[in-house]
Amino acid sequence: MPASAFAHVTCWVFDLDNTLYPPEARLFDQIEVRMTTYVMQSLGVARDEADRLRRHYWARYGTTLAGLMTEHGVDPAPYLTEVHEISLDALAPDAALRQAIAALPGRRIVYTNGSRPYAERVIAARGLEGVFDAVYGVEHAGFRPKPERGAFEAVFGHDGIDPMRAAMFEDDPRNLTEPHAMGMRTVHVAPQPDPAPHIHHHTDDLAAFLARLV
Repeated sequence: MPASAFAHVTCWVFDLDNTLYPPEARLFDQIEVRMTTYVMQSLGVARDEADRLRRHYWARYGTTLAGLMTEHGVDPAPYLTEVHEISLDALAPDAALRQAIAALPGRRIVYTNGSRPYAERVIAARGLEGVFDAVYGVEHAGFRPKPERGAFEAVFGHDGIDPMRAAMFEDDPRNLTEPHAMGMRTVHVAPQPDPAPHIHHHTDDLAAFLARLV
């Protein structure tokens, strides 16, 4: 993969969960348990039904929160606080990743479907404080989630990003569909590649991938 494919990039956009840390950390297992509990309590349903709704809303709307807001009018702020109160003990600083991100030319941002406070906790636990110019959560997109086009447009518009000169790093292939359509260079960060035509590159080692670009 030639570095020349990224020679035009002046803004580097990173997802958070399972992108800036390895999926082996299994943080989302904790989040999913808390999501299911929140659905149980807010809708008054049994755990099995809450778990089904959590997965259904994620598949249909992009996030469980988006489904709860759309179909039940759930207040997003308490939800985001509650579901992200998890242990980060599985995370450790990654000096190689820090060095690789810090060496990228141009602007470097994090954009997650989680909240910014949660993202900042994860960034700190990974030893990545100070390498990003901005951190955006779902709240900065008006609680619209990736993969919605409007969510990307809201965050990119706020930050002043030109998608034609930007790259997006994501673990969820569907969240790369709109970035590709907007003209971004797309990188799928996951253990296994996805052959989808909207994915330009794949890596299972983000630090090593980025180091080859500089």
